[in-house]
Amino acid sequence: MPDAPGGLTRVERLLPLLERLAGMQLRLRRVGEAPPPPGSARLEPIPETEGLWLEIGNGGRKSLTPGASPGVGRELAEIIGSVLSAERDAVQVAAELSERYEEIDLIYTISEILGHTIRLDEAADRILREVSTVVGARRATLLVHDAEQRVLRIVAARGMGAQDLEPIEVDDACSVAALVFREMRIVSYDPTDPTAPNPGCPEGRNYRGQAFLSVPVLYAAPGARGKPIGVINLTDREGGDAFTAGDRKLVAAIANQIGAAIENARLVARDLGQQRVLRELELARDLQLKLLPSPGVLAGRVDVAARCRQAESVGGDFYNLLNLRADRIGVMIGDVTSHGFSAALIMALVMAASGIHAESAETPTEVLRRLEASLADELASTEMFLTVFYAVVDPKAGRITFANAGHPHAFLVSTQTGKAVRLEATRPPLGL
Repeated sequence: MPDAPGGLTRVERLLPLLERLAGMQLRLRRVGEAPPPPGSARLEPIPETEGLWLEIGNGGRKSLTPGASPGVGRELAEIIGSVLSAERDAVQVAAELSERYEEIDLIYTISEILGHTIRLDEAADRILREVSTVVGARRATLLVHDAEQRVLRIVAARGMGAQDLEPIEVDDACSVAALVFREMRIVSYDPTDPTAPNPGCPEGRNYRGQAFLSVPVLYAAPGARGKPIGVINLTDREGGDAFTAGDRKLVAAIANQIGAAIENARLVARDLGQQRVLRELELARDLQLKLLPSPGVLAGRVDVAARCRQAESVGGDFYNLLNLRADRIGVMIGDVTSHGFSAALIMALVMAASGIHAESAETPTEVLRRLEASLADELASTEMFLTVFYAVVDPKAGRITFANAGHPHAFLVSTQTGKAVRLEATRPPLGL
């Protein structure tokens, strides 16, 4: 192991004290330096060093100091060797502590980035920059799994343009990233090791001899098995050497942080999307209810009570009240099959068309026939149908005329007995 420069400096400062104690002239020599004149000094190898010797001189006399036995020289060499060994150990410990500090600081920094950022794409560039700096990678990419398209999409890149990189199919047999994702294991490559296999395909899709490290991004819910949701790729390391076991452990720990952040970001996005949909549904519901006429349109003519309570935010239930010629009143009740926006759209079309056809048609049956004809394309394209009851009430004559296209909830209640009589269907639902 090479000797630390600081250790040699300390030993050189220690030599005058050892000279006074031993009564000898001492000097450090390295292999390759000119040897002392014969008989003027003796060389003792310093233990645990590479090519370092202790020169023991006679202070300018023709022979060595009387009584200067070889044992004293060896003891002095051992003392110096012990000092240098302790210095090497101290330097190594300091380097390891410094490296551990960088790793701990990196994990803390990434936690801060992820903790203050909801959107992953806002944090991905900073994360890659921090990781690349610590492990010494000039190029890096972060890929996230698109389950719908079955590809790995690049959300951030360093040392290259993310916009220029195509998504990677997870079944690509020649992609290291796809392999890492599928098998959920770390893959690294050391180009300096002639026995190390390159996991890429040989037909022009390998890594051109550069060291790389590819680590799966995993997420595991509490009590559940981890699942892959992305990959971190690091390559083109500064200095050209391979990534170490410490690098692999560090990047794996960071990948777990990123995995949790990706899943949290997806949950937040899903929650925000659900909130947006709920707001849109509430708005659609309010607009739909505003399409229904107020009983006040028949104020002063008849007593009317109406209530529409849908099972979902928007749906196909509706009613309509119409002022007709000759003081007659049109009453329509209907239900579009299914629910949601499609049913609400058909309902709005029915409301608009019914007013037009009620004014021009002579009978309720004709109104329903024209209504079906005008809605035929929409009903066919949406594969929907609707049940409709339409009645014309003549208060002066005390008569009701109706047509019922399969609507089951039409009743006539006797004012004398209170008995309800169902007004049966006269034809199938519209659209069937």
